[in-house]
Amino acid sequence: MHTKEEVKRQMTEAVRRVRAGNPMVGSVTNTVTIQFVANAQLAVGGSAAMVYLPEEGEFLAAAGGAAYINVGTLLPVYAETLPRTAAMLHRLGKPWVLDPVAVGIGEMRSSLLRQLQEYKPSIIRGNASEIIALAGLWGLDGGADCSNVRGVDSRDSVEMAKPAAAALARHTNGAVAVSGKTDLITDGKIAAYSYGGSHFMERVTGCGCSLGGVAAVYAAAASPFIAALTASAVYNLAGKRAESKAQGPGSFYTRFLDELYIASPEEIAENPFELERV
Repeated sequence: MHTKEEVKRQMTEAVRRVRAGNPMVGSVTNTVTIQFVANAQLAVGGSAAMVYLPEEGEFLAAAGGAAYINVGTLLPVYAETLPRTAAMLHRLGKPWVLDPVAVGIGEMRSSLLRQLQEYKPSIIRGNASEIIALAGLWGLDGGADCSNVRGVDSRDSVEMAKPAAAALARHTNGAVAVSGKTDLITDGKIAAYSYGGSHFMERVTGCGCSLGGVAAVYAAAASPFIAALTASAVYNLAGKRAESKAQGPGSFYTRFLDELYIASPEEIAENPFELERV
């Protein structure tokens, strides 16, 4: 198990590499939040490219440093785009992030998520109910049916999702990030609890989706666990700072993007977190 100081060092280096290298990260994402995802990726130092056609997804999988796939608002073309993009990423050994938004709502969504299992996402990001439901859909320990998923809302606690998150991480040999009042990030061996954030995050659509997009940016420069933890850390730090300056959700959104942009590598790594064995 890495020491906390070693984890901080790796987080600092991940932020520095991203800002120096400006990695291109392609996204096939939720149409409700596409602008927020792109702006957040740009703010942390990545280069955003948003697509929805199959051949464009494959092109960005090959050309980019990592990719983000979000199943939030599905279009018919996604039945072809998502598997082809994920297959290309898997074939090329590129890191990618899966956000199983609203898993269990509709057969198309369930079918796509079953197909994506074989392409082993590097990072899976979701709320507690989505993580539990995805583990159930994939037949893994800690999983359950989708009865507690209510659209994008979670009815389960982060701690309840811990066994499912660990099982998913071991299955993919990657990392899982469970978003909540306290975020949980695990690679199936160790777990990190990341603190901070803001109550305004529940009043602005796209905080979860854009977090997945930012995790993909860091995945281009670090291991899945470090990338997911760094993304959670910068979000929790920026959320906390933005809340202190905002008057409501609208000003929070603007302040939040600013805080993502100005947070230093050292400040991000020092955002409070705890480590434990799984």
